Amino acid sequence: MKFLLFIFSLYSLLFCVEVSFSAKNVENGKTLLIEIKNIDAAEYKAILSDKKEYKIFTHPLDNSKAYALLPISYYEKPHEKKIEILSQKGEKEPLFFNVESGSYQKEILKVDNSKIVLNINDKKRASKEQEEATKIYNTINDKLYIDSQFILPIDSTVTSAFGKARVYNDTLKSYHGGTDFRAEVGTKLFACNDGVVVLAKDRFYAGGSVIIDHGQGIYSTYFHMSKIDVEEGSFVKKAEVIGLSGESGRVTGPHLHFGFRVAGEQVDPIHFIELMNTNLLRGI
Repeated sequence: MKFLLFIFSLYSLLFCVEVSFSAKNVENGKTLLIEIKNIDAAEYKAILSDKKEYKIFTHPLDNSKAYALLPISYYEKPHEKKIEILSQKGEKEPLFFNVESGSYQKEILKVDNSKIVLNINDKKRASKEQEEATKIYNTINDKLYIDSQFILPIDSTVTSAFGKARVYNDTLKSYHGGTDFRAEVGTKLFACNDGVVVLAKDRFYAGGSVIIDHGQGIYSTYFHMSKIDVEEGSFVKKAEVIGLSGESGRVTGPHLHFGFRVAGEQVDPIHFIELMNTNLLRGI
């Protein structure tokens, strides 16, 4: 999939800034890349969207440009969306694009009832693990660790795409927040890019889990692993083996669940990789 840049200009009394959107129509659960020319990133604070700020960073390939990533919530309804470029002085420049429906399908799954109806101890554990992960995802480091394009963590077939509404044992519980790949137990899994391991442990729902911080609010996730070969705090290089696939946690069989969080929001990982490689990291 190729992403075209939709370019327009904003004018102020002192300068002209050229803003490029990776798309003017973005589906819920996807990510919008905003590139800004002719400004000093230090002069601008963030992109303001629905009262939440998304940081603006210097472009990794061009110091005369800045960029921001705007994740669109899975739960966002179709509409014309207004966002604003927020300067350090408090000035705002309005921008508009369209949010569209991803038209995600439903997926019916049968799992052990112990993973659906939880006892008190399991509820406490699951809640604690969710709070721990949420704190990680909402931490945004200014440093970008990557210096090359993203790769997939496994060469395999997708068995369940991002965004499917998940019906567990005839009860709608959630949506699929990542992409599942076919993987027999013991298949090697690779880091999709450089970064710091910020979580490496077994969890109630996700089983054997690794989370890698790629910097600037970008996190990749690898779940249901049978073996973890990295430690929290360690730096990993792209294509480095981080462990083996498995069937731990809430699963119907062995596979890899691969995902991305951007500024705390779950986004379609396949779309995100294509977006980054085609736009922000093109030419690397």
